[in-house]
Formats: sequence, structure tokens, C-alpha cells
Amino acid sequence: MLTTSGGGGPTILRILLGSQLRRLRLAKDITREQAGYAIRASHAKISRLELGRVGFKERDVADLLTMYGVTDPAERDPLLALARQANAPGWWHQYGDLLPNWFEVYVGLEEAASIVRTYEVQFIPGLLQSPQYARAVIMLVHGGASTEEVDRRVSLRLARQERLTRPDAPTLWAVMDEAVLRRPIGGPEVLRAQIDHLLEVVELPNVKLQIMPFEHGGHAAAGGPFSILRFPERDLPDVVYMEQLTSALYLDKRDETDHYMRVMDRLCVQAYSLSDSKRFLRALRDELAG
Repeated sequence: MLTTSGGGGPTILRILLGSQLRRLRLAKDITREQAGYAIRASHAKISRLELGRVGFKERDVADLLTMYGVTDPAERDPLLALARQANAPGWWHQYGDLLPNWFEVYVGLEEAASIVRTYEVQFIPGLLQSPQYARAVIMLVHGGASTEEVDRRVSLRLARQERLTRPDAPTLWAVMDEAVLRRPIGGPEVLRAQIDHLLEVVELPNVKLQIMPFEHGGHAAAGGPFSILRFPERDLPDVVYMEQLTSALYLDKRDETDHYMRVMDRLCVQAYSLSDSKRFLRALRDELAG
């Protein structure tokens, strides 16, 4: 039975509803083409609906449930109600003009996750960036944007960070390559302020940060940065997220996510411990101050 804690936001609700519709379709041995015909759509749209990548029309959900033999109001009504809830805009909707579709999906998943594990080799993870550092990173990509647009992009990044201090805060466990902290994005003063910010944030009980030092040479994640998101809803698999220049890759098959989880676990063993990472940050801050 599909369950949700109710705090996941529209992205998670769409994924939950989509997975339930897929289960019902397969139970009746109905093809995507047949299901698409029932709602005057293509098999590709059925695929997107089942993946939770697009919004739901309540009429389409009602027609699909009828086709799948779900006529009992006790089972049907909660799914129709979920379709209505899944169409409600998330808080990030106000930034819709700045968010490409592929990243809007990530923001929704991040908002709903109970655990976020991330490995970064170039920049401080977005959830740990200071305002000044965030602005410097954004300017690297959007240097020609207006001041207002840059301000809104910074505001979006800071809004994502607010969940770290809310009652339902997720656990954030980040591993950063030492190169991230040696790259003076925005200049030495911005980097010093960023390190001060990290030392403050890691005091939160739900935030863990480890540094992968140069001295360790090669390591398990030589392929590049990635994040793993885990959700409180039992129906949802882990999701691995890998961002590219103009798109992103989302993996949710068990064998793939398990592989990345093993890599992340090895990274945590190879990196400095939590306490040694704090000492490293303090020493680096002192080095930059000198």
C-alpha cells in the first residue's frame, strides 16, 4: 500500500503515485501503449507519469484507475486525493524561471530526503555554502546575469539550506576533496569566511563533514561527484544524482544505488574522521589568515 508522511512535497507525491499506478498497470498486464490510449496520450507520457516526472490530471488518474480495475472508493479516493496534492506547487515554484526542469526535480527530492550523502571535488556542496561563496560560484556560470537574478539565485540556495535547521531536518553527510578547500572561489577572504561557515554548520547534530586529503592519493570515487538521497517513505528507493553541465542523471535501480552507497562508505573510511576534518578546517583557516 502506498504510504507517505505528508511532508515530502509534490515531487515525492508524484513519484509515489506514479509507482503505484505502475504497480496497478503491471498487475493487470496492461502495456504503456494501452494505458496511453485510455487517456489520449502516448506511451512516453505514461512512462513520465509513472516516474513522477510530470504533473497529474485528476481525470487521467481516474481513467487509469478505472482501466486498472480500481473501482472501490476506499482504494480509489486516496489515490485521487494524492493526485490533487501532487499538483500543489513546492516552495521553489517562485524560482521556476531560474530552475531547469532537471534541477527542479532534484530540489524536490532534496526537500523530501531524510538522508543526503554527497561527495564533491570542485565546489563546497550547495547546502553548506556561505552566501558570499554561493554568489561567487553562481557568478562563474551566470556572470552575465543581472544583479537581481544573481540575488534570486543566491536566495534559492540559502532557502534550500533552511531545512537543515528545521524540526524535520535531514542528516547531511558530506565528503569533500581537499582541492575544494584549496580553490579560492571568490578570493581568499571569501574562502576564509566559507571555512568559518563550515566550522559553524558542522556543529549541527545532523551535519557530518569529512575531508579527503591529498595525501591519500587515489580513492574510491575517482569518477567524480555524486549525491545519494534516501527517503522516509518505504515505497521509495534511494536516488543517486549526478549533475552535468546542462542536464543530470538520476539512478534508482537497486544494483546501481547499492554500488554508489558502497563507494560512499569507502570514501568515508578513507577520508579524515569527523574530528580530524574539523582540525583540518581550523588549521586551514589559520593558514589563510596568516
